[in-house]
Amino acid sequence: MTLLPTSRPSEGRLLQVTIQAARADDTRWNEQRTALRSVSLYDSTTQTWSTRIGVLDLASVHKLQILFDTARTFGTAIHLEPVPVPAWWTGPFFTSDAEVAALLAAKADEGRPLGQLPII
Repeated sequence: MTLLPTSRPSEGRLLQVTIQAARADDTRWNEQRTALRSVSLYDSTTQTWSTRIGVLDLASVHKLQILFDTARTFGTAIHLEPVPVPAWWTGPFFTSDAEVAALLAAKADEGRPLGQLPII
């Protein structure tokens, strides 16, 4: 369930996804960077990639799949955290803890909860 930005409740949440790229040779680094760049933004200060998810729709599932495939292929570290909706956010957002919990409990790889993928 989502609400319009003008009716943003204080309990609205986004799923903040932070990605730490894995060390790799130039070729693998470029492949990893290309995959991450397709679904996230780079922060040169923290040297991490990040994206926010406010609804579990087909686009979000596709984004998560790319991130987890990248983790499996390159060994990137992925951290998921529910965060309050920032004032500038204009997209959809989770309106209850149950919605975020359902996403975090979704099974991603061989029965592991999201965010608990093995490092290869």
